[in-house]
Amino acid sequence: MTDERKAPEAVETDTPEVGEPQASAAAEQEQADHEAQLEHDLEELAAKAEKADEYLELAQRTRADFENYRKRAAREAAGAKERGVAKLALELLPAVDDLDRALQATDGHEESDTLASGVKLVHAGVIAALARVGIEPFSPVGEPFDPQHHEAVAQQPVDGAEPGTIVEVYQRGYRLGDTVLRPARVVVAG
Repeated sequence: MTDERKAPEAVETDTPEVGEPQASAAAEQEQADHEAQLEHDLEELAAKAEKADEYLELAQRTRADFENYRKRAAREAAGAKERGVAKLALELLPAVDDLDRALQATDGHEESDTLASGVKLVHAGVIAALARVGIEPFSPVGEPFDPQHHEAVAQQPVDGAEPGTIVEVYQRGYRLGDTVLRPARVVVAG
């Protein structure tokens, strides 16, 4: 027999080398840290998105409030203008009535033609100025009586006129749009 010694064969084992368990644990820890960082980042993003949504909602509400304010201010300004025009018109209407009466008094008098033409010009100018701000006279002869638009000063029987119909206008009425500034003073057929 020979005394030959055989080299031991390398035996494979499933046991890791000495440095391998530490590397695996470090990789797992690194993975866990990475996942924790991702979750933290996602939570931060969600919080920031929620805050951005709050700011967007606040901005939208503020914009809507401002738009409502602007519309309300425009309506109030238009209403104030209309009230101012109506107040001025109510102050001017007696003067217009006086001009109407002056024109009626000068009819048929030749010596007062110059005066009448001057009064006519003034009267036409005042009526035109009222029309420019939306005030219109109305004279409802032949219309049915409406207490919302007319003021009856007398009622008398008139041949050929239906009862309740306006047969004569003593004083014209005036409107600003659909609003009656002064009702027409009328005689109604009875």
